[in-house]
Parts: sequence; structure tokens; C-alpha cells
Amino acid sequence: MYEPYPVPELAREHQKFLYSSLWTFAKQDLRLLVFLLIIAGCIGLGIGYLWICLGIACLIFFGIQLRSLYLVNDWISNRPYDVPPNLNGIWGALLFNVYRSQRQERIVQSEMVGLIDRTQSSLVALSEAIILTDDSHQIEWWNPAAEKLFGIQAVDRGRNLLTIIRQPDFIEYFHNTHQAPDGVKIKLVNHDNKYAQIKLTRFGNESRLLVAHDITRMKNLEQMRSDFVDNISHELRTPLTVLSGYIETFTDQEDINPRWKRAFEQMQSQTKRMNALVNDLLLLSRLENEKQIAKNQIIEMPSLMNHLFDDAQAYNIDYGHTLNLDIDSHCDLIGSDMELASAFSNLITNAIKYTPKGGTITIGWHDDGERGYFSVQDTGIGIDPKHLPRLTERFYRVDSARSRQTGGTGLGLAIVKHVLMQHGAHIEIESKENEGSTFIAVFPKERLYKMHE
Repeated sequence: MYEPYPVPELAREHQKFLYSSLWTFAKQDLRLLVFLLIIAGCIGLGIGYLWICLGIACLIFFGIQLRSLYLVNDWISNRPYDVPPNLNGIWGALLFNVYRSQRQERIVQSEMVGLIDRTQSSLVALSEAIILTDDSHQIEWWNPAAEKLFGIQAVDRGRNLLTIIRQPDFIEYFHNTHQAPDGVKIKLVNHDNKYAQIKLTRFGNESRLLVAHDITRMKNLEQMRSDFVDNISHELRTPLTVLSGYIETFTDQEDINPRWKRAFEQMQSQTKRMNALVNDLLLLSRLENEKQIAKNQIIEMPSLMNHLFDDAQAYNIDYGHTLNLDIDSHCDLIGSDMELASAFSNLITNAIKYTPKGGTITIGWHDDGERGYFSVQDTGIGIDPKHLPRLTERFYRVDSARSRQTGGTGLGLAIVKHVLMQHGAHIEIESKENEGSTFIAVFPKERLYKMHE
């Protein structure tokens, strides 16, 4: 039969002894008392002092019990880990139970100490920095990797963690861990040009486990990649401009051979595509390097939405889609109007490009009091769900051939993601193949502005 709380084997023996043998020990005391009363009764009848002798027998029995009580108290107080005194009766049963419980407790304690030692040894051996704090955020324990990464010393035990790691980004993350499930990246103040990725896990009431690892090499590689892309994009821009100019000049010549004209037109198309790619790379690089620029303009959303809708209608001429505009929010946005307009426009043009002719595109702006939602819904080709997690990666394409046909650079959604991140927002994508897609830019309450508030 299933037991919801399994009883240890030693505890089972203890229970068996308690319920099956207690009466046996009690009978020893009763037999002793009866024996003393019989002897005292015989002597009392012989000398004519029956009740006095019976009283003395009771006193002797009481004295024996007091002696047993003294031995029990002396053992519990002074020698609890020694073998208990050999006593009979109820006191013997009590000593047996106490001693057995102590043995069980020592076994469990030994196992727990061994488990803690093994866990601590494992944490010490980790290359990641580990820090444990109590409910008051004071440091209780750390491993050698934490000493190396954060410069923690023995004198720091009991100090508040926020006095050791004082970066504003970390303090904000410490108080709002739910807003950054992947942790936070910070620059270490005790090391030059070193970076760490930190993740906090809360347990108990307010205790926390901090896990951090050095990401300096990864950060340097990212910076090298960013610098390379930025530099190569700038270097490509000038020759592409020259090539584009000459190709356009040759294409406009009236006496050019038709075969050469077609070749120059293809060259011009590919040059424009390369120019678009370079421009997108430069824009992405600028977005990455301007994270600290204030984005506090008040953007009138009805005006922006109407402007986007007019642009979409102009772009839609060759596609023949039905375009709808749905605005049911009275909130404006706080941010960079140029960046947000570019990101929103990117989502709209993608929906138009990847929807077969005669489809329906709905552009919306809504809010629920807590968040604002800019959405673009289409009835296009849709996307296999397995591609959704990677859609915002650079150069990721669901269908490379279709992307080349439509002139896509593979950077549009990456740019949208970066623009939204700099506004504290994120993108949500819902899609089914052959049923269409919905792209939703979700903005936090701090980015919403109500004129009448």
C-alpha cells in the first residue's frame, strides 16, 4: 500500500518496540512493586506492623524510581552519546527510545553533512561564480570563482550584496528579476574591461543564489564583429555609390545594345540590393552603439499611424491588398519617432511583400491600460512555428529564394528587435503556414503617454 510519507526502517523498529514491548517493561515495574508489597506484608503480619511495612515497601519502590530518574537525567544531561544505563521497567523503555531516536538523528545528520560537503565541494570546483545571500541580502557563502570575479574577501561575509556589486543595471535587475529572465550583463568595476553575465534565483523568503560567469571574451568577439561590420559597410559604401552611378549612366544611353542594356539593368538591381544591405548594416550598427541616447519624444500615434497607412497604400499599388487601419487607443508613445516609424514600416512592408496578391493587411494600435500594442496582421503565406524563435536573428531567412526575389536583406526583423529593445519593448510573433502571421510590438506602461492624465 502506498505511504504518502515513507517511514525510515529505524523508525519502523522504534514504533514496533513502542507498541509491542512497552507493556512488557511496565510489567517489570508492577512485578517489582508486588514483590516488595508481598515481602513487606509478610514481615508486617509477623511483627504486627502491616501498614507501616507496606508503606516502607512503597517508599523503597519510590526510591528505586527516583534513582532511575536520576540516572536518566544524568545520562541525558552529561553523556547523551554514550550507551545508556542498564535500567528495567518504564525508565528502561524511555532510555531505549531516546537512544534509538538519537542514533536515527545522528545517521540523518551524518548523511546531510555528507551531502552538504559534496554539494559545497562541487560548487567550489565550478568555474562560475556562486554567491549565497540570506533574507536580508547579506552574503553567507561564496566560492573561489566569486572571489576572483568580484574580489570578495573574508571580511565581506555578512555585507549586503548590493554594496559589493553596485552597478545600476545590477541593482535594477536585483529588484526586478522577473523582467530579465536571462539575467543581466555588467561591466566589472574591480577589473579593467571585464564583463560578467549574472543570473539570480530566489529561494526561501528573500534569499538569493547568484550565478555569474566571465563573458569578456564573448563581449570582445561581439565588439570585433560589430567593428568589422561597421568598417566594411563604410568601405563598401563608396565603391557601391561609384558603381551605381556609372551603371545608371550606361543604362540611360539610348544607343546601347539591348543585350548590354539587360545586363546593366540586372547589375543596377543587384547594386541597389547591396546598397540596401549596407544601409541596413550601418543602421543596425548605429542602433547597437547608441543604446544610451535618450528616446523621450512624445509621438502622436494617430498621426504616425495615418502616415504609415498612407505609405503602405503607396507601396501596395503593385500588390492589390486590402489595407485596414484599426486604432482604439488614446495613448501616445514616448520614444524616437524616426526609429519607431522605421521599425513599424518594416513590419508593414514585410506583411505586404510576403502576402499573395489580393490579401488583407490590418495595421493596429491598442492598449489595455498596462501595455501598448502595435500590430500588423496579414493573410499571407505564414511561417512554420519552428522558425519563429530565430526570425529576429541577423540574415536568418525562412526561404532564401523568396527573400532574394523580394529584395530582402535578412536584417529587417533584427533592426526591429533592436529598436524595440531600446524602448523597453519586445516583439511577439504568431503564425501558421498558409493562414497568415501577426507581428505585435509590445510596449511597457512607462512608454505610454496619455494627454489628459
